[in-house]
Amino acid sequence: MRCPAGSATADVTHLVCGRGEPPTVRQAVILAGGRGSRLLPLTRERPKAMVEVHGVPILRHQLDWLAACGVEHVVVSAGHQAQVIVSYLDSCPSSPRAAAVVEDRPLGRGGGLRRAACTLPYPGEPWFALYGDIWTSFCLCAMSAHHLRSGVAATVALAGPGQPGSSVACDDLGRVTAFAPAAPGSRRVNAGVYLFAWRVVAMLPEEGDHADSTLPRLVRARQLAGYTIDVPWQAVNTPADVIRLERELAARRTSSRTETAPPA
Repeated sequence: MRCPAGSATADVTHLVCGRGEPPTVRQAVILAGGRGSRLLPLTRERPKAMVEVHGVPILRHQLDWLAACGVEHVVVSAGHQAQVIVSYLDSCPSSPRAAAVVEDRPLGRGGGLRRAACTLPYPGEPWFALYGDIWTSFCLCAMSAHHLRSGVAATVALAGPGQPGSSVACDDLGRVTAFAPAAPGSRRVNAGVYLFAWRVVAMLPEEGDHADSTLPRLVRARQLAGYTIDVPWQAVNTPADVIRLERELAARRTSSRTETAPPA
């Protein structure tokens, strides 16, 4: 698969990242090994992270976003139809530097994170982790500053209430106290974007889901902070989600053009 003609940043609100607060986090992992069965037929010949929104793969959007926030190197954890991702990255040499780590067999989200993190180029430094089906953009440098101020091992971005995903409860200090199945209400949800201290790598399972092991352990130790985001956020799980997201992006572009148009 070849690179699209444009970049994902043309389809989202312009991102201005607040450089200079903390040292920039230089590395990240994108989890892109899932089968994406709910996205059929869009995932018949490509993995979930390569599904296109307005002609831009979700993976490309995430890479552009990470690059805009100073990330230099990304490891993509690939599994199902991994060769599509490998070929895409080989054909698109651009910032940030990106390489795929291919699972020989399914390791689960936690196992995939651990295996990919062990190949990151800056051992000892913090790293972002993203689910490969998320479409959003916010200042990751501000998230990093929040993480450092909190003094915790991990920070998770929290999207607005009413979104699909695990709902999250926090204490008065902003530390996560519980995850629960998604339900209508006022709680924010896990946005699938994390910032981990390097020591979290050793806490991840070799196989299985980090949501069943690592996250509960961090919650019990009060070592997981929540970082609230109030920007557009979409988990792309079904073809209907793609249609909805494309409509929202088109509406945002129209609104942006209207706001910036000179007066008649």
